[in-house]
Amino acid sequence: MSGVVYRVSPLLSNETLNGLLHASWPDYRQRDWSAVLARSLAYVCAYQGERLVGFVNLAWDGGVHAFVLDTTVHPELRRRGIGSELVRRAAAAAGERDVIWLHVDCEPHLVGFYRRCEFRHTEAGLMDLRVV
Repeated sequence: MSGVVYRVSPLLSNETLNGLLHASWPDYRQRDWSAVLARSLAYVCAYQGERLVGFVNLAWDGGVHAFVLDTTVHPELRRRGIGSELVRRAAAAAGERDVIWLHVDCEPHLVGFYRRCEFRHTEAGLMDLRVV
């Protein structure tokens, strides 16, 4: 989308990121992102002017595996290619940092999006620690 600028791991305040996530996710609760971002392999932000309109985080294992987390585009700008570009740039950033395997877990309604981003289906396990 024209008019959107992408930046890898820019200085990002809790207020700015929480604002995007609050606008994007029902029932979102604000949190301190500083420790998360400090441990991330990288993260990619999309800006329209100075306004943060998209975000994706790359968590990693310290080796060859990285994980796409928290892919978000502001509701006013969805379905314009911003999310796909965020993931593409995150994958490129991971590759530049010698990651071999890029993982994503997602809710069923997002499977098509991630397939279009070239993720393939794999079997994986998941444990909900809130109920264990």
